[in-house]
Amino acid sequence: MNTTGFKGRDYLAETDFTPQEIRRILEVAEELKLQNDMGTYHDDKLRAKTLFMIFYNQSLRTRNSFECGMTQLGGHAHFLDPSKIYTPALEGKEVAYSTERVSDVARVLDRMGHAVAIRCYGDPVDWEYGGAHALLREFARWSDIPIINMECDIYHPCQGLADMLTVKENFGDFKGVNFTMSWAYSPSVHKPRAVPQSAILYATMMGMNVTLAHPKGMELDPKIISQCESYAENEGGSFRITNDFEDGFKGADVVYPKAWCPTVFFKPPVGNDSEEEAQAIVDQHKDWKTTSEHMEMCNQNALYLHCLPADRGHEVNNDVMDKTEGPGWRSAIFDEAENRLHAQKAIMSLIM
Repeated sequence: MNTTGFKGRDYLAETDFTPQEIRRILEVAEELKLQNDMGTYHDDKLRAKTLFMIFYNQSLRTRNSFECGMTQLGGHAHFLDPSKIYTPALEGKEVAYSTERVSDVARVLDRMGHAVAIRCYGDPVDWEYGGAHALLREFARWSDIPIINMECDIYHPCQGLADMLTVKENFGDFKGVNFTMSWAYSPSVHKPRAVPQSAILYATMMGMNVTLAHPKGMELDPKIISQCESYAENEGGSFRITNDFEDGFKGADVVYPKAWCPTVFFKPPVGNDSEEEAQAIVDQHKDWKTTSEHMEMCNQNALYLHCLPADRGHEVNNDVMDKTEGPGWRSAIFDEAENRLHAQKAIMSLIM
């Protein structure tokens, strides 16, 4: 597990790392998972080290996977509630619960711990697209210890790494794998873009044949799309966009149908008008729901992925989510959830 070039770096976006570095992180994750499965302790990796976790948004998988991961690596994770610690604002811009500047909080925590992990998107930054990621970058500017992105409004690099680990476990490698990231219907428009954007970035970085499927009005960040096109060209895969739900399933090896906000929701100013317009767009596409018939359109041994929580009965039917065994396609959502633990342990062991 000896490696160089990772210690002390922030993990804010997958695009801050080369495809070769991402592959190395995945190799470390596989090794740590194997040790865990064999009952081999690796609590010497981060012994007596501390991870501070600041959650502007609630969490199940993210909080528990980081806490368990730090325990297994020999360290400790501190949960920090913004409403209790007066978490900071950017210089000149107030956000929810703010009484201290980022520069103050970052410099206090880096005197006590060894990394800070932050989750922030949506309401805390008034749904201003990019505002949450800017907050994380500001923490990184002032902190002398690594900052880890536990999901912002642009990227979810920890979830995306777990997704890639799940694909690699099932297909051995990434070359030739047909990967579809699709929008799916949810009654709520308050779904950030981070998961789909990280999924297609990682998938194209790894050289897969990537399809992005969504109705018109659900377009992702043009800069992300441009990066995906560049990765696909450089890494020997492909990237395409379709507005046909079923087209995304045909011939797929991996399908990842997930709700996210309509594009109009991210155009300032975000308010009642944009929310009503977004809801009207979403409600036109209630048929974008994954069923077993859709899964039958995929290739043999295809995987259904979802970051969870899924809106059962809206995004996907129960029989799709719960089919974890048997012939043909299967749901790998719980493998995917477990892999959050191993992927994040790899990140922390390398940068901390």
